[in-house]
Amino acid sequence: MGDHFEKGQHALLNEGEENEMEIFGYRTHGCRKTLCLAGSIFSFGILPLVFYWRPAWYVWANCIPCSLQEADVVLLRTTDEFQTYSWKKVTWIYLSALSSAVGLTPDHPLITDEEYIINRAITKPDLKVRCIKVQKIRYVWNNLEGQFQKIGSLEDWLSSAKIHLKFGSGLTKEEQEIRRLICGPNTIDVEITPIWKLLIKEVLNPFYIFQLFSVCLWFTEDYKEYAFAIIIMSTISIALTVYDLREQSVKLHRLVESHNSITVSVCGRKAGAQELESRFLVPGDLLILTGNKVQMPCDAILIDGSCVVDEGMLTGFNTAKGDLVRSILYPKPMNFKLYRDAIRFLLCLVGTATIGMVYTLCVYVLSGLKSDFIFQEPLQEVVKKALDVITIAVPPALPAALTTGIIYAQRRLKKRGIFCISPQRINVCGQLNLVCFDKTGTLTRDGLDLWGVVPCDKNGFQEVHSFASGRALPWGPLCAAMASCHSLILLDETIQGDPLDLKMFEATTWEMAISGDDFHVKGVPAHAMVVKPCKTASQVPVEGIAILHQFPFSSALQRMTVIVQEMGGDRMAFMKGAPEKVASFCQPETVPTTFVSELQIYTTQGFRVIALAYKKLEMDHHTTALMRDKVESDLIFLGLLILENRLKEETRPVLEELISARIRTVMITGDNLQTAITVARKSGMVSESQKVILIEANEATASSSASIAWKLVEEKKHIAYGNQDNYINIREEVSDNSREGSYHFALSGKSFQVISQHFSSLLPKILINGTIFARMSPGQKSSLVEEFQKLDYFVGMCGDGANDCGALKMAHAGISLSEQEASVASPFTSKTPNIECVPHLIKEGRAALVTSFCMFKYMALYSMIQYVGVLLLYWETNSLSNYQFLFQDLAITTLIGVTMNLNGAYPKLVPFRPAGRLVSPPLLLSVILNILLSLAMHIVGFILVQRQPWYSMEMQSACTVQNKSISKLTISPAAPGKNGSYSDFTSFENTTIWFLGTINCITVALIFSKGKPFRQPTYTNYIFVLVLVIQLGVCLFILFADIPELYRRLDLLCTPVLWRVYLIIMLGSNFIVSFVVEEAIIENRALWMAIKRCFGYQSKSQYRIWQRALANDPSWPPINQTSYSHIPGCGREVSYSNPVFESNEEQL
Repeated sequence: MGDHFEKGQHALLNEGEENEMEIFGYRTHGCRKTLCLAGSIFSFGILPLVFYWRPAWYVWANCIPCSLQEADVVLLRTTDEFQTYSWKKVTWIYLSALSSAVGLTPDHPLITDEEYIINRAITKPDLKVRCIKVQKIRYVWNNLEGQFQKIGSLEDWLSSAKIHLKFGSGLTKEEQEIRRLICGPNTIDVEITPIWKLLIKEVLNPFYIFQLFSVCLWFTEDYKEYAFAIIIMSTISIALTVYDLREQSVKLHRLVESHNSITVSVCGRKAGAQELESRFLVPGDLLILTGNKVQMPCDAILIDGSCVVDEGMLTGFNTAKGDLVRSILYPKPMNFKLYRDAIRFLLCLVGTATIGMVYTLCVYVLSGLKSDFIFQEPLQEVVKKALDVITIAVPPALPAALTTGIIYAQRRLKKRGIFCISPQRINVCGQLNLVCFDKTGTLTRDGLDLWGVVPCDKNGFQEVHSFASGRALPWGPLCAAMASCHSLILLDETIQGDPLDLKMFEATTWEMAISGDDFHVKGVPAHAMVVKPCKTASQVPVEGIAILHQFPFSSALQRMTVIVQEMGGDRMAFMKGAPEKVASFCQPETVPTTFVSELQIYTTQGFRVIALAYKKLEMDHHTTALMRDKVESDLIFLGLLILENRLKEETRPVLEELISARIRTVMITGDNLQTAITVARKSGMVSESQKVILIEANEATASSSASIAWKLVEEKKHIAYGNQDNYINIREEVSDNSREGSYHFALSGKSFQVISQHFSSLLPKILINGTIFARMSPGQKSSLVEEFQKLDYFVGMCGDGANDCGALKMAHAGISLSEQEASVASPFTSKTPNIECVPHLIKEGRAALVTSFCMFKYMALYSMIQYVGVLLLYWETNSLSNYQFLFQDLAITTLIGVTMNLNGAYPKLVPFRPAGRLVSPPLLLSVILNILLSLAMHIVGFILVQRQPWYSMEMQSACTVQNKSISKLTISPAAPGKNGSYSDFTSFENTTIWFLGTINCITVALIFSKGKPFRQPTYTNYIFVLVLVIQLGVCLFILFADIPELYRRLDLLCTPVLWRVYLIIMLGSNFIVSFVVEEAIIENRALWMAIKRCFGYQSKSQYRIWQRALANDPSWPPINQTSYSHIPGCGREVSYSNPVFESNEEQL
């Protein structure tokens, strides 16, 4: 259609978001629609089928372009590389139904305020709203701005003051009714897709339509047996696919259904509080949360009070969790070259078939003209023969054969406790060359244990207090902080909350309670959370501590703060969070001078470190009136809380296996950077001989542009703390030798964000050696995976938490170690909660990928062998009979297709991957050479049989009689003629071609069945080997049996024994040459590498291009340098400097 649009016809939907789309306006044209309807009827349904496969064609054929404002149909096109089309009808929502109940008029105050999108969407005076629904989201036409906008949430531009003013007292009933009608229900509406819908969608796949055509053609030719076999295989294939899709639909439905029918308490402006089903909530409703546990049915802003929220709860479609569910319902197409190549492969076969059809028509027309007839055979028979060529050249059994291989791989994975909801992704796993890992719960053990605390006073850090000794922590501000600075709640007499908070509180041995109505302490409200020392505790001068107010923890802030009141004592504020963040809020003189080194002692050993601080507050301020920035200032540093998180036993061996196979491993964690570096070293992700370069990027300030600094991290020995034997130090001087050898970059999420925005030209260079990414938010994890994919890496992601969902979904292969939400977002879920599943999955992926190539090659050869044979016979206006076709199709090829895929994965990961494309030179050469060999053998057999002394066009049997030589052969009176007991198919050419083709199909299967290094050796596939032996035995038996009835059934002629020996010699020669070529050339990796070097071929993958460029760049990496962006927001040009080393205390 080009890129020229009418004014207002084209716009962007969800601009800048992951689901960004182009939207085009069209108006239905009556005349065009009538013509399309007629075309649908006269094409017997083919035109609607084409429109189903190509939605854009339907719109272009039925509609004319117009502005979006006038459109009754919109065409949508994704802005990614796939540019997928879909179309939607523009519908109207009529508010006239509310006119009588609400008294709604065009000038009603409720709809005149155009500050809200809802009111801007109402067309006056008709009181109706234009809308479209795309991927479960409703978009309304904004009359003021002239565009479709998402509806169902509060406007982004509303300030806190306006939210309190407009919605602080709730909505009126009339406002609720209007918003409910326009916004729709507040649900994640994931219905279980009916089986008939899944079935129709699968059956309308182009290849199954082709199979339907093939089956219908075969039935007209009385080729019923194979037609039924294809029907059975296709039915099984379709049934298995539908079953997988149905299971996924049911799983997703069950996950979200409980969140759609929650009863909530809503406060109306006039009606007061009332119970309401969550599906009836609208943007702007005021919810009342009681003290009981409740599922939150929507995203909400807390405007008064406090609450504890489980971030794993699902909410509406217009939320982050809703986006997750929608991304599962509408997944991004998988950009895997194998599937694109498969389409090209099939198109090549279709092209070959077309040539064969033309050849067939020409041969039969010419033969008819030579005989002074228009046709020797009826026209319909000639057309059938021509159409037969299509079903021969394009094997209808191909999808079933490929599906079988995937099913076997899926079954093997299931035995290892790895479950797959997207079977097609198994092949993609065979190409993985980079795997990202979450740290906590994935590389390290899930639970955190409190190892100890390091108190500090004005003299610096004190001796470590270990909780393993059983000694209670002495009373003081540190003990009070551990007892009260948390977000724990008491629910059903059970303390619940963050595991870290729980471990910290349990270490104090204090108790938690809710103050009753009879609780009277100055400044402490009733029903406040109170923590008290246990009865056995001694030397605690306070009765308890009441928690008055919380400033909750967030990943962005990296801290939390509470305001507490000691009973009979002072009012204080306690802070807990990332050490570097907490220290920045403290009075400098209270932070020990050894803060950095002390922190590094523990982080380098993989400990999780939390810092604590406090200050006293004045009693005359109301806690809710205190601003957070006032509370979080001039704090006194208290010490460090040390939590232990050890590596899982399986982590190091698995990472070593992946690295030895040249599969990159990357850590993406939300934890501390220094901890991440240590875990990377301990796990083997970074070896002892490799350097780690710390990258720190900072945003632009008023006085300077954005900067990026490169500092070498050195591991030094430290003996002051017993077994705590090392810590990380930043080297101030670097020798030239440090640039040699391999190195790894480590950076934080903040630095990653700054680099992405201001130093985008450096990002690919950094990612080539970027191994450790710490303090990464869920969104940054997804972005990082996507950036790796842009470098042409095939990326796997292994994680266990809800914060990994986006990255699991974005990766080529996401592997969840959890059965919660992450398992729904991820194609693979492991029952075993460790990373051992990763190499297993890659091995099976490689085996499945090689199996797919084997099947493509075999099916191509099988179809070409049959194609060549049939076209040669057509030259003599002959063909193979139904039983001959059936023997090749069913007894040979179908059995091979089912059993060739049974080879398991090879147990060792080799340091190279199988080819990822069907058009790779070795694979193409293999197919072409084998086709040429088969073609040569068939032509030689076809010509030689006609030159035999016993060959005669009138002669139908040439079996030698015992003790008679070929020279004495005569025509037997009993030899059946063409009108005798033999059919029209019988001829010496037919017999020769059939034996050559049938046995060739068997030998080719053996040659193409690959074993090491990606699959188990062929001889271990006992069923396949047995099938080949039996098939070959049966064929040889038929060849040498001389059983007249068997020959008659198969439409074969008896030939001299010597000719049969010639056939075996031809087949043997073909096999030997093919086998030698396959093993000595096609599978000779060293030879292909030498050819690449000889011709100077280099990989075109982006990461390879960057690796070559960086290897030849002596200035990379720029250690102990700082780069500045000349223009804020632009990273295309950077300048380097070598400043004197600056302390990085603030960043550690």
